[in-house]
Amino acid sequence: MIRVPDNILESFENLLVHEPVPVGLRPFYRKWLRYYLDFCHKYQHDISSRESLEPFIEKLSEKNQPSNLKRQASHAISIFYKLCHASQVLRDQQVHSVPAAHQKSENLPKLSGPDDPSLSLKPVERIGDSIGSRRVVLPVEGSDEPKLTNADWTAIFDSLKYEITIRHYSPKTLRSYSSWARQLQTFTKSKDPRLLTSADVKDFLTFLAVERCVSASSQNQAFNALLFVFRHILKKSYDGFDDVPRAKRKPYIPVVLSRQEINSILANLSPPYDLVVKLLYGCGLRLFECLKLRVQDINFDALVLTIHDGKGKKDRTVPLAETILPDLKIHLQLVISLHDQDLKNGYAGTFLVYALEKKFQNAARELPWQWFFPAKTLTYVPEEDGCRRYHLHDSHVQKAIRAAVKKSRLTKRASAHTFRHSFASHLLQANYDIRTIQEMLGHSDIRTTMIYTHTIKSTTKKDRKSPLDF
Repeated sequence: MIRVPDNILESFENLLVHEPVPVGLRPFYRKWLRYYLDFCHKYQHDISSRESLEPFIEKLSEKNQPSNLKRQASHAISIFYKLCHASQVLRDQQVHSVPAAHQKSENLPKLSGPDDPSLSLKPVERIGDSIGSRRVVLPVEGSDEPKLTNADWTAIFDSLKYEITIRHYSPKTLRSYSSWARQLQTFTKSKDPRLLTSADVKDFLTFLAVERCVSASSQNQAFNALLFVFRHILKKSYDGFDDVPRAKRKPYIPVVLSRQEINSILANLSPPYDLVVKLLYGCGLRLFECLKLRVQDINFDALVLTIHDGKGKKDRTVPLAETILPDLKIHLQLVISLHDQDLKNGYAGTFLVYALEKKFQNAARELPWQWFFPAKTLTYVPEEDGCRRYHLHDSHVQKAIRAAVKKSRLTKRASAHTFRHSFASHLLQANYDIRTIQEMLGHSDIRTTMIYTHTIKSTTKKDRKSPLDF
């Protein structure tokens, strides 16, 4: 692989700072530049021509590079073109090949590949340097005029994904924050991110509240998302956000179903959805916590259910209802049969989180790591050219619950989370300690659990009554 001279890399680095590109992404941008120059050298493309970008991206597609990395590569090369435009000397440079003993194959190296030094350019001179007869005019602060509209936000979304991932935030957080960032981009007509101020955020939040009439929670979520963008992506001071109005969220009284209503819903559900609802109500689980259960999380001997990586990445245990043990064991036998069939068909097993697959190389094919509610169909993984089995999708469960509620002719609005509310309210009604309920629900703040005190009838001697009943 060819090597870019230090002076060109330094100029490119200055442009990355000027764009701006987050510090954590800059090594990848430098590597994309090296791969691009290596590609142009091997296939005789002009490195300073934008017409060379399309075949380079096509080459990445042949190597099965994901779309987000192809966008990142395209953005990196676009930045390099700015350097070419400002540095006329790069138009007639000569790239010397590496010695035959060090030649690589025509395949583009992967992102993590080593860098082989071997590129030499004609001597160039930066402003203030005297290292040759050529002069490179670099863009200085203010020379690349920020656009008031139609600016490129690719680096913002790539950086947002990087910052969210490195903090191990939930993928739902990434989707939510990216959505609000795109809405701000649309509201400002793709204004250059360098020109964004707290006034733009204030105008956007006003638009959400006045024109779109969003709820207080949505407005505050948008504020938190854009504050994260300013603080961690744009690296701008957020002192100006003190005067941005925050929506006041009113207390919400959750919907609670009676035991008869829950039984009516269960009667209209078919397997495995009825078992999912029994766990939601019987153990107070969130829907994603239930669907992410693995075989090893259910301890039939101790009657304990373990929830890993719940909301806030917290683990907890809850008691398992004895009445559903027969159903759980029957379902487990179905899971074992399906897993055995997958192994016979040569499938790669299940999906594992983080780097568990590297740490435990055979875990994906072992029974304890299989989903307790496996998906009905397999998922094709292009990188592996094989199939794996994911867990039951939440939309399938929600659709089944909606249909069951409709058949039950309930007068209450019920969803998957309603069973969790009913779990907490029924425990409180049975005189369970509020701290115990907090622990079983996995709440960090007791005030979150206290909301269920409003869902049950008072147990004091002086019950609240209407004057009509006196």
